[in-house]
Amino acid sequence: MSLPQLPLRAGREKSLSAGHPWLFSGAFAKPVPSALHGAAVAVTDGDGTIRATGSASAKGSIAVRIFARGEATLDQAFIAARLFEARGRRILAGLVPGPDAGYRLCFGEADGLPGLIVDVYADVAVFQSATTFFDLRRELVVGALRDLLGPRAIVEKSSSPSRKEEGLSPLPPALRHGADPGLVPFVENGVTYVADPMKGQKTGFFLDQRPLRELVRRYAKGRSVLNVFSYSGALGAAAMAGGATGVTNVDASAEALHLCEVTAQKNVIEATRFLTVKQDAFTFLGAPGEAFNMVIVDPPALIKSKKETDAGKKGYHFLNRAALRRVAEGGVFVTSSCSQHLSRDEFMAILARASLQAGKRLHYLGEAPQPADHPAPPWFPEGGYLKGFVYLVTGEAASTLHPEED
Repeated sequence: MSLPQLPLRAGREKSLSAGHPWLFSGAFAKPVPSALHGAAVAVTDGDGTIRATGSASAKGSIAVRIFARGEATLDQAFIAARLFEARGRRILAGLVPGPDAGYRLCFGEADGLPGLIVDVYADVAVFQSATTFFDLRRELVVGALRDLLGPRAIVEKSSSPSRKEEGLSPLPPALRHGADPGLVPFVENGVTYVADPMKGQKTGFFLDQRPLRELVRRYAKGRSVLNVFSYSGALGAAAMAGGATGVTNVDASAEALHLCEVTAQKNVIEATRFLTVKQDAFTFLGAPGEAFNMVIVDPPALIKSKKETDAGKKGYHFLNRAALRRVAEGGVFVTSSCSQHLSRDEFMAILARASLQAGKRLHYLGEAPQPADHPAPPWFPEGGYLKGFVYLVTGEAASTLHPEED
């Protein structure tokens, strides 16, 4: 059966030719009919030639998300083929060393399945739908995952704020195959981490911080560590694997701190060396406290939309300035931002100002980019969001700015 056709305006084929996976409403001669919201459609040029196949949206600014150049059938076989190809790239990158690995199998547009995220924790798969197209086809996703992976459980965690763009509400966690997996241990570089697919944040873990965990492990030997916004204590566990003397994990969530305790148990870390503090991170860092030889500050996105940019920048400035004041002379500072609307250069400018006001000098040790299972290809720069830095910290002359000046 032929797909409904959406003709492009003359001259609007440029972004398609450049490989970008989004076509905005202004690219089409007419608005997307409401009846096609969530449907598979063919995008045509002026002479009726099918240029691409994608999913349509009658809501929001992105009218069509491109799945394939030319004509294609967006069925379970298509989804399965894209997931198979994506897994092959993860294997090539060394991210699937064995059956107990944790990795992102599908990163939406970057893997040719716009609107779909799939994370794998050992023998459990967790997926997120951000579009009406995949909400209407979740059984195809489940079928493709069962055929490709044979997991004992498949969980849907479609709660992303990006669903609002499609007029969709967040969905509660749902088991789509198998039994409730509970806490799922998986192994990364010899360290056992714990995902909580049903109750945890995002899909249950933050796989994207793999490069930052490697850097923390590299520089942690012999250091006392403060891990702020700890969640499950993954960065703290990486520090202990690198030879840290102890870790203090700070999080406002009792559930997160329970995961810290489970992580410690899985890695045979003494409780006295893997402490937990239940407190709001801003409050904790804003109060006077002891210095540590390594301080890690890894907050959730403080800028979730462009209108939140100014307030979010102030938040990042406060956190990094306060955290730097807790780093001992010759200590290591680890900081990260997952806000897409904050560029790398803007984040570095915040760090420069925060270090000046804290009376600290930062010496670059390393940078943690997005890993290979969270690709940000050149034809889709919107896929880039994660920034992570590691610095050696030394003292310097007091700033000419007032210490609390914003």
